[in-house]
Amino acid sequence: MELTALRALAIASAGGAAGFINAIVGSGTLISFPTIVGVGFDKLAANIANNIGLFPGSISASHGYRRELVGQRRRLIRLVPMSALGGLTGSLLLLKLPSRYFDRIVPFLVLTGVVLVLAQTRLQALVKQRQASRRSGVITNAHHEHISPWLQLGVFTTGIYGGYFGAAQGIILMGFLGIALTDDVQRLNATKNVLATAVNGAAAVVFVIRGDVLWGVAGLVALGSVLGAQLGALVGRRIPPILLRIIIVVVGTGVALKLLLS
Repeated sequence: MELTALRALAIASAGGAAGFINAIVGSGTLISFPTIVGVGFDKLAANIANNIGLFPGSISASHGYRRELVGQRRRLIRLVPMSALGGLTGSLLLLKLPSRYFDRIVPFLVLTGVVLVLAQTRLQALVKQRQASRRSGVITNAHHEHISPWLQLGVFTTGIYGGYFGAAQGIILMGFLGIALTDDVQRLNATKNVLATAVNGAAAVVFVIRGDVLWGVAGLVALGSVLGAQLGALVGRRIPPILLRIIIVVVGTGVALKLLLS
């Protein structure tokens, strides 16, 4: 399919929006993936290009939150390998299973992401309640915290989902991290960005080795996501989360219904 100027602008803009949203809350895939499919590209090829394109954006988001990563070395050493292994597993499943399976399941994956976005407020309330019962306003020293096997398993399974599709994996990660760890939400968001980077990076390696990549599309998503992630890290805390959720839910629901009816 010809990558016209209009299609290129739409994809790059969607990549920017996805990078911006991923840096703050996650679920940016619900903007970029539907846009790539909407301009006419195959679903599986769009998913692969989208994953590769969002990887540089994940790195950019992690860099934007570098101050919040101070003191988290031990935590990341324990969790990053689990994310990478999960991303590797999910990407291999995507490539090994017949593409018709992905075509059939993708509307439900999109709707799953939308439901998670809708549930985010309730999930955040539960996380805050959990944290309030475990601490008295003091940030945990990540050098001495306990990383439970259940958290590692949750990070691994989220990585599988992220490697296969990835919509709203950041929200799932924030849920696991917020319940299992006692820390400031911005520091947990920084952790989430690094783990998402590990998932996307591992999956991207598999997809690149496979060789069948829409590099023009991936490059446009990458350009947009890098810029969007930096903007998200810079000003994202000032954006009303409800506005982002409304955009994600409207776009995601519309695309899922279109895919189901097509």
